[in-house]
Amino acid sequence: MDLTTEEGCEASFGPQESFIHLGSDSFVANRPWKMTKDQILNEIKRCQDMLKTCEGDCLSLKANTRANEQDLVKFQEEYELLNQNLLEAENEAQAQEASFQKILQSEKKDSNQLKQEKQALENELKCLEQLHATQEEILKVPAALPDREMVFKGHVEEGKMENFPEMLSFLPQIRYPILGGSALITFEDPEVARRIIQIKQHCIQLDELSYMHVKAEAVTLLLPSLLKQISLKQSSQQVLLSGLSAFSLSKDQLHDKLVLFFSKRKNQGGEVDHLEQLPNSDNVVLTFIDDGVAERIVEKGLFQVLLGKETHQVKASHCLHGEIADLQLHPSVCPRTVLLTEIPDVLEREMMCEALEIHFQKQSKGGGEVEAAVYVPAGHYGVAVFEEED
Repeated sequence: MDLTTEEGCEASFGPQESFIHLGSDSFVANRPWKMTKDQILNEIKRCQDMLKTCEGDCLSLKANTRANEQDLVKFQEEYELLNQNLLEAENEAQAQEASFQKILQSEKKDSNQLKQEKQALENELKCLEQLHATQEEILKVPAALPDREMVFKGHVEEGKMENFPEMLSFLPQIRYPILGGSALITFEDPEVARRIIQIKQHCIQLDELSYMHVKAEAVTLLLPSLLKQISLKQSSQQVLLSGLSAFSLSKDQLHDKLVLFFSKRKNQGGEVDHLEQLPNSDNVVLTFIDDGVAERIVEKGLFQVLLGKETHQVKASHCLHGEIADLQLHPSVCPRTVLLTEIPDVLEREMMCEALEIHFQKQSKGGGEVEAAVYVPAGHYGVAVFEEED
């Protein structure tokens, strides 16, 4: 290929060209192209400028590419971080949901348990109210002497007491009902009982976290104050045998020997119908079939009876039957005993009794030395026996 650069010469390209020339907008119309030297120089300069522009664009593109690659890496890292955060958030949400469901189930269980406890307490309260109402009805009933057998243990002397009416002294034995959820505490010092009753409401600690509240009340008993009329009748067929305490024999053996002894004619006896052991006493009553036997035995009075390997003295007395026609009663407060009510059924009988004793022995709680304590759980009942102190 030859290129002529002189002014006015034409540039010619042979048929062996190995590249394609891209024409510019300044000359594209006619072929073959004819360019002057200035045109060629301008075209070269223009191409150089274009080349520089392309190189700048290329550098800019490379820079943009590197920036985009860096942004891509950054975006990928942020994406991975966001994806990790999303997974952690989902896991946390699932854990919170599981925890919420567990709490919800626990609250439902606690709610059902509380409902059951509430129902149980309501039932217990209803039972206590019924028992309280029953107790109030009992207390409202006019005092009357119950039908029961009484054994006279006094001393009888023959003769008359001038200017004095006949007198009968006796020691009362009062049976006091104890309703369920109650307890009786007897103190050695009456002042302690008075103080406990005055405080009235007591908070008793069962363990480190448990407490219960009980109510202290006075124990009021109806005691006989005046016996106006009593009718006595002497039995013609019965004999009262006394002096029968402190034997090594059993009750059945003792009774058999007594029946055998007083059945013999040589001992002033006769055929025995039956023998009766008097309640709350060591004395017995022999009932004979024939009249007159009891009179003979009482007339002799003292008998030496072989009981086991030893001979003991047995006294025979008239057997009297009587009826109390008019007995006046008066309310009396036990000086040393306190009634505790509204005790919840939360401990076994022995443990509750021990907890009550420990609490009421503390001087810081107003208590003192406890002589005796008895507790009756809810749903049960008991009977306390009060006797006059010596």
